Amino acid sequence: MKTDFSPSDIDAIYRVIAARRDMRHFAGGSVDEATLRRLLEAAHHAPSVGFMQPWRFIRIRKPALRDQLYQLVQAEIQQSAEALGERGEEFLQLKVEGIRDCAELLVVALCDQRQRYIFGRRTLPEMDLASAACAIQNLWLAARAENLGMGWVSLFEPEPLKQLLNMPAGSQPIALLCLGPVTEFYDRPMLESEHWDQRRALDNLIMEDGWQADGRPDDDANG
Repeated sequence: MKTDFSPSDIDAIYRVIAARRDMRHFAGGSVDEATLRRLLEAAHHAPSVGFMQPWRFIRIRKPALRDQLYQLVQAEIQQSAEALGERGEEFLQLKVEGIRDCAELLVVALCDQRQRYIFGRRTLPEMDLASAACAIQNLWLAARAENLGMGWVSLFEPEPLKQLLNMPAGSQPIALLCLGPVTEFYDRPMLESEHWDQRRALDNLIMEDGWQADGRPDDDANG
């Protein structure tokens, strides 16, 4: 099957990629069921190694359960701040989640019994995680195209979260996704705006025919 895309179609893809942001500030509201279904269909059309489709999506509907997940994240925020040492206080000033404010909260997990998927994973078993990350990126870009914000939260201990959600042995939660309407999208990545780090210059990340040392300073970055 051959599908040709118009110049405006191509431009839209690149504009959505450039406009995607990891959102932490949400405006409440809701995501209608048809839109949510479209987003999850987009995620489910992601590539996966050996066509294993390891992603599983858990929609959190109960307010009490959402609050329990929020508490797990808050506990890890404190642990991360301690691990960051001298940057700990700076980290605590950042808004790193929108769990209580977003319209929808989704948990993304890797399925159990993944060891039976050998194709493409014999030497690189982490390709299940790479595949699920592709699904999350699909959902992220589709959400941005629908003018919905999304944020990926990875600040949690996996085992307590698994217990809360009655997940089977061998499964692995990898993301809390905050999804919903936002007042506005950030002009730049929030962590860049907050001077946590900066986007590196692409030319410093491209090599040819082998690994080459990066001799150019990061302050050449084209934010």
